[in-house]
Amino acid sequence: MQCLHVNIRQATFIVLSIIINNINIIQMADKPEKDVNSSNEGTRTSTALPAFVTEIDERCRADDVKCKDLHPQCLKCDFNMSCIYGELITTKCETIDPKINCSGDKTFTKTLICRYCYQTEPWEHTCFLRADCNSVASPRVYYPTNCTVRDDLLCLGNRTFTKNVMCNWTGGYRWTTALILSITLGGFGADRFYLGHWQEGIGKLFSFGGLGVWTIIDVILISLHYLGPADGSLYI
Repeated sequence: MQCLHVNIRQATFIVLSIIINNINIIQMADKPEKDVNSSNEGTRTSTALPAFVTEIDERCRADDVKCKDLHPQCLKCDFNMSCIYGELITTKCETIDPKINCSGDKTFTKTLICRYCYQTEPWEHTCFLRADCNSVASPRVYYPTNCTVRDDLLCLGNRTFTKNVMCNWTGGYRWTTALILSITLGGFGADRFYLGHWQEGIGKLFSFGGLGVWTIIDVILISLHYLGPADGSLYI
């Protein structure tokens, strides 16, 4: 008959190891479910409030306006993105949120031209214009800026877009005033001082208009719009 010797320490260690492994397995099985639930709760919280509440709430709160005349940002329309450019299309629209208090049906149809907002005509959108570029540069200078379509215009895509706009601004200088000063007081540099060319004006003043030659040249340059304001703007 053989006797089985059991080490109490080893047996205890084996039992504790089995218990700890089982606990770890149970925790790992429960963790993904908690993560999924927490992520779903975060998603529901972030989408519970409509985006327009903090952006265009004032434009959507118009009790005396018909629902179909609301700002396009207050509407949710079923656009057909595969329409042919330039053709008239009819789309079904409704208010973006049922809490909007407007008169008439909250579901209606609207007619629009098949085009994206960036394809609208220049008079159908307003752009943020800059006054720090050279309007008289050759070739003409263009700069990117943000443009937004009119409130009463319905179009596809984002209502605010980036567009290259030609530098075209004026600082208030008149071409007729510059030309008169060049003809009458050009020998004293009055035309150059008026246009902001101070260094040339001082040189013209102390050289008596370059003995008349500089005066004649400036009259020709100003009459041809070749010589303009020093700030790079256009004449009025």
